[in-house]
Amino acid sequence: MNDPVLVLNANFQPINITSTYHAINMVLSERATLVMNGRGVIRSVSQTFPLPSVIRLTRMIKRPRPIVKLTRKEIFRRDNFTCQYCGRQLSNLTIDHVIPRRLGGETDWDNVVAACPRCNHLKGGMTPAQSGMYPMKQPQHPPNTAKYLFGKHLNQCEEWEDFLHGW
Repeated sequence: MNDPVLVLNANFQPINITSTYHAINMVLSERATLVMNGRGVIRSVSQTFPLPSVIRLTRMIKRPRPIVKLTRKEIFRRDNFTCQYCGRQLSNLTIDHVIPRRLGGETDWDNVVAACPRCNHLKGGMTPAQSGMYPMKQPQHPPNTAKYLFGKHLNQCEEWEDFLHGW
């Protein structure tokens, strides 16, 4: 009942992800309609209800486009869980400031990268020019597309793919 369900606005724009439990309540209260059932059914004593994978709101709501928040998890996701200095994929990554904070570097999308503990220690509090260690990709804000925002669920919810393109 805690599987993710994609919520579409009345114009089929993806706006949120909710739980199966909340999605079923929205469909039963007629605040949303079932667009895709990819998970089977849930049975009560007298009725059978489809388990939604994608629902669509019956009324259009206006809300700003969600933005990607600067968190450790999102930095690792943006950098594909790869050290930006040596290219290794590890589970114990750290965050490195390309321009160190002590030299005026900010903690923002354009100055932080994922780094393995070894590379982070070798670079220390130096700039890339001082240490000779440059990130593989220039750090930047991740795309604000629906595919990126909701894409972390695509490996378990492949049926969402068609709804995430073009937004």
